[in-house]
Amino acid sequence: SMSPSLMEHSLKFFFAGFSGVTNYPEFIGAVMVDGVEVVHYDSNIKRAEPKQDWMKRLMEDDPGHRDWYTDGCRVNQRFFSSTIDISVSLLGIHTFQRIYGCDWKDKTPEVIGCDEFKYDGEDFIRLDPKTLEWNNSTPQAFITKQEWDSDKATINNIKFNLTRHCPQLLNKYLDYGKSSLLRTGRITVHMSQCEKTPRSPVSCHATGFYPDRATLFWRKDGKELPIEGRVEVLPNNDGTFQMSVDQVPPVIPEDWGRYECVFKFGDEDDNVSKLDKAVIRTNWAVIRTNEGVAAAVFVVVAAFITGYFIWRKKCHAEKGQTRNVSIVFDNTFNLSSHRSIYTLLIPCWRNSSFHSFLFHTH
Repeated sequence: SMSPSLMEHSLKFFFAGFSGVTNYPEFIGAVMVDGVEVVHYDSNIKRAEPKQDWMKRLMEDDPGHRDWYTDGCRVNQRFFSSTIDISVSLLGIHTFQRIYGCDWKDKTPEVIGCDEFKYDGEDFIRLDPKTLEWNNSTPQAFITKQEWDSDKATINNIKFNLTRHCPQLLNKYLDYGKSSLLRTGRITVHMSQCEKTPRSPVSCHATGFYPDRATLFWRKDGKELPIEGRVEVLPNNDGTFQMSVDQVPPVIPEDWGRYECVFKFGDEDDNVSKLDKAVIRTNWAVIRTNEGVAAAVFVVVAAFITGYFIWRKKCHAEKGQTRNVSIVFDNTFNLSSHRSIYTLLIPCWRNSSFHSFLFHTH
């Protein structure tokens, strides 16, 4: 199994403010370790809540840690609310997001930090971790870029937080949650064929891996085959992940020996499964007797996937609304007369309380 020293881990803070979204909190904060939510805050509950048993134990051992997250989320909530109010009055924009954190290769100095802002799900401005300059993703963010680039003290503070405090905090979390975060050796790969004929496509499925950085593909005669579309990585209910890839195109049984499914996970040896009729799970003979079971499973899986994607759906504007905002920007937006939407960020940005809670040492 993979040595923990070779694992890549991430600690990310997500903040999102909403306007005009019914039956949904106006503000949400989430702390994610390796893609799994470990702390949740929203404007309805008004308190940081642990989402994993090990985080609950950490907060019991250190009650100040929970208060720290609660205070930090409240600071961001005030900042987001004031920004949303002006954004909506000027442009009809109704979401504002921030992603802040680091990716770290365990027990190495290799750290990659990120700090980026989005409006209505579209990139607005982000910090380049190498040049330590802000890159505006849209011309309308140029004023913000100029102001933030001139604030060297804040940039240096962010750099220190992302490259020093973030991996320190992540290491603390990995220690508390090692039974689940550093799990290895539970990965399984299998193939299945869910149609009625032997020439139907075969799916290769990998499950039980953690974290979610993995690759799954088919090879023919030792050469990797291109994949049509994007391979989705989905969560399991135990905190691990799963993914599937279909065989394209369908293969006649006589050629099966030329194909193999390959699962790559970090620095582990490739998990290679030959396309073999003996190991394929199929429902050719029992398709009729299992229809009721299949229907029930489909309902459960569909509900689970819907829940998984609801965050992404809520955090992005509908496509039509996003296009309308772009038209406003392109045709009628005048930077000199509407500086307030951008200069609004500056006082909050320079407010020490806005940054001090992030990775503040306990």
